[in-house]
Amino acid sequence: MAQHFSLAACDVVGFDLDHTLCRYNLPESAPLIYHSFAQFLVKEKGYDKELLTVTPEDWDFCCKGLALDLEDGNFIKLADNGTVLRASHGTRMLAPEELAKEYGRREWKYFMSDAGMALRSGKYYFYDNYFDLPGALLCARVVDSLTKNNGQKTFDFWKDIVAGIQHNYKMSAFKENCGIYFPEIKRDPGKYLHSCPESVKKWLRQLKNAGKILVLITSSHSDYCRLLCNHILGNDFADLFDIVITNALKPGFFSHLPSQRPFRTLENDEEQEALPSLDKPGWYSQGNAVHLYELLKKMTGKPEPKVVYFGDSMHSDIFPAHHYSNWETVLILEELKGDRDGKPEESEPREKKGKYEGQKGKPLYSLSKKWGSFFTDSISGLENTEDSLVSTWSCKRISTYSTIAIPSIEAIAELPLDYKFTRFSSNSSKTAGYYPNPPLALSSFETLTNK
Repeated sequence: MAQHFSLAACDVVGFDLDHTLCRYNLPESAPLIYHSFAQFLVKEKGYDKELLTVTPEDWDFCCKGLALDLEDGNFIKLADNGTVLRASHGTRMLAPEELAKEYGRREWKYFMSDAGMALRSGKYYFYDNYFDLPGALLCARVVDSLTKNNGQKTFDFWKDIVAGIQHNYKMSAFKENCGIYFPEIKRDPGKYLHSCPESVKKWLRQLKNAGKILVLITSSHSDYCRLLCNHILGNDFADLFDIVITNALKPGFFSHLPSQRPFRTLENDEEQEALPSLDKPGWYSQGNAVHLYELLKKMTGKPEPKVVYFGDSMHSDIFPAHHYSNWETVLILEELKGDRDGKPEESEPREKKGKYEGQKGKPLYSLSKKWGSFFTDSISGLENTEDSLVSTWSCKRISTYSTIAIPSIEAIAELPLDYKFTRFSSNSSKTAGYYPNPPLALSSFETLTNK
């Protein structure tokens, strides 16, 4: 495979929406998501009211790439070989001797080194994106509460979390104005969403003018998608995209057969009849990558059009687009920014105080003191030597399934379309593929291991 990747060589440019094209003001959106679940658990399911109070320090618990063992209430951080680097019971970090007793240096019981390892199962849940992370903090605090108040050793609260998702985020929630999340976003979108910078809007138009087909593929429902796009791109946003696919139910969009997941037309945001195939550009719901690719062949006149897809979730975007569709993939990884500056994200200026003011902590992408670097860590019990430093499982997946990783679309918007990015590859350095700079933790790791 070529060592470099260029947008100029692609026929189709696809985008996820949430946390990709649409960047959220994380210190505002995270408490909102947390409270959408916490209020439900307390009011509807009888959980302890202490869940409703969050301190700024509590947010340090949040770190992408953690797995929650749904039965024992432990959160774990995995090395690239499947051993457990750090763990907590609820929010309480396990001491080195506890970690050794619980996990030793063995492969985690659910670990599978190949692509077959699901990120969702009845046994565990991986926290993969910024919609997920507030739920990680809440679940950890639920474990704390049940351990302290009930002395529980095994847990079955996950069904209540799923009920909270259904209550707040079901397809009809936006229209019905139910739950906490959608009514609040509708009330004040500017508080929670960052408008796309002019450089990104110009870049999208540049791609269109260069003859690229632009596709938006989001798991958000059409009414929420429209609100987001109107706010971040303007009322004429639909002119930028040849195809808009909402309620895509990723990763199933990539992994399911067309018969399992047909496209549907929309009328007043209501899904209509299933389509036997996709015949023309437009706005659709659900669907599958196979029928989309057939349409892209027609539109480009090429037997194998080259597609690149931008997304923030390894589980929903990057892994399935690469593994099932063989698309090029660009991972939006804000941790690349947090790894270098760690400065709080600026909110867009506003006059009024928010409902959840005072409960904000660090931006979710900044370094967690509890969990350490998203990219590397040292093996517990060994001194900080080159033998003890390892890549995380999350870091390994980035270099395996992403073409490149960037902190935001804005970071590349002013580059020429024929700019040649160095891609990730198995025979290049661990830091190749990160633009504009590799994570500091990974650069230090590579320096040590290459000595």
